[in-house]
Amino acid sequence: MSEVKTQQYLMSINGEWVGDELDSLNVVNPANGETVGTVPNGGEEEANRAIDAAHEAFGPWSRLTAYERAGYLKKLHQLMLDHEEELAQIMTLEMGKPIKESRGEVKYAASFIEWFAEEGKRIYGETIPTHVSGKRLQVWKKPVGVVAAITPWNFPAAMLTRKIGPALAAGCSVLMKPSGESPLTAVKLMELCEEAGFPKGVVNLVTGSSSKIAKAIMVDDRVRKITFTGSTEVGKILIRQSADQVKRLSLELGGHAPLIVLDDANVDLAVKGVMASKFRNSGQTCICANRIYVQAGVYDEFVEKFAEAAEQLKVGNGTDESCDIGPLINQAGLDKVNRHVEDAVNKGASVVTGGKELTDSGGVFFQPTVIKDVDRSMVIMQEETFGPVAPVQKIASDEEAVKLANDTTYGLAAYVFTENVARGTKLIEQLNFGIVGWNDGAPSAAQVPFGGMKESGVGREGGHEGIDAFVESQYVAIGMD
Repeated sequence: MSEVKTQQYLMSINGEWVGDELDSLNVVNPANGETVGTVPNGGEEEANRAIDAAHEAFGPWSRLTAYERAGYLKKLHQLMLDHEEELAQIMTLEMGKPIKESRGEVKYAASFIEWFAEEGKRIYGETIPTHVSGKRLQVWKKPVGVVAAITPWNFPAAMLTRKIGPALAAGCSVLMKPSGESPLTAVKLMELCEEAGFPKGVVNLVTGSSSKIAKAIMVDDRVRKITFTGSTEVGKILIRQSADQVKRLSLELGGHAPLIVLDDANVDLAVKGVMASKFRNSGQTCICANRIYVQAGVYDEFVEKFAEAAEQLKVGNGTDESCDIGPLINQAGLDKVNRHVEDAVNKGASVVTGGKELTDSGGVFFQPTVIKDVDRSMVIMQEETFGPVAPVQKIASDEEAVKLANDTTYGLAAYVFTENVARGTKLIEQLNFGIVGWNDGAPSAAQVPFGGMKESGVGREGGHEGIDAFVESQYVAIGMD
């Protein structure tokens, strides 16, 4: 793997790379603590300039045909595939993801651009039967306006493309605000947008202070849509801040996903599924299995096979091609994982494998961990861990599984393993989660809706629903007499 050198990156506003006069924020590789790049520490002034540019560009961009906008997106899609390795390397260096996963994320991120390039051609209006002969009744679809896309650190490519893909396809202009912990992937995506030929101001990138940039976005009535992925706590703040202008919101917030293994499940398939879900990105995903409920008849077999599989995972620097588990994003993340494990053990749970942080490398690592005999009194079953720790609780019945699974304020993702179609159907019908993997630990795809119930968010990304969030319905009554 070739080296990506530390360098000063800039932000892009109205087609110009700016910010070299500002203070810089260091971007640190959590695998070794080394600075891999810097970005400008922008704030309200830079956000306002980006909003100005996006507002100016919105009119001409929205008046292009869907086919013309699709042409730009198709160019971007191809450029992302052409630069897959470079994007993957940047991603791994700035946030630690194993390089194999980073390459997979680039393909996943590009798939949203491809999907919405085509979906933009299918934003259909309606002609409605009239109630009087002298009228014609129609519904037109119009882009909502300037969109602010605010994204987290854990999927720095896919979280952006899942938002800007439908926004651009619908005719909106965008301001991208990536996480300060992994902004370099967004910088490269911005470069590719420019190479694809997007007109000035249609796509803008602002890095820096989240609170200051968000303040500018939330008080400017020209920004009509906020699309945000992050914590429920921040989501609630955005809801309150958006109230004064009744801004449209799409919020993909926190999760605490249950994974249920019933006694008629294929245990090997269940282990494969939970491995794919739990340990992806070192357990730092919003839909990873955080609470594993296994019926008593297969409990011991499942725990044994699951622990054996977890022990085979290799922990290390994500640049290592053989690495399966990279670092946690920072020391605060490591502290939280340690706290969850210690609390569980102190309350009677047993560590089957793992259970300790790895400090020799100078990075922020934790062993892949399986804990058995947990119960709902433990913090790990109440809070999202965001780390490579899998707690397993024994259950007696389908009814108990449903009760425990739904016993949370979150409702993003859930997983069920059973070979019985009737049993699985009845159980899933009772689960209050926006996404359910049935005998499937990796349900995400560009063509399906992604989002949660309850405090896990508002709206859906992906699929045809993903573009609906960026258009307004305008009813037009035409008098013909």
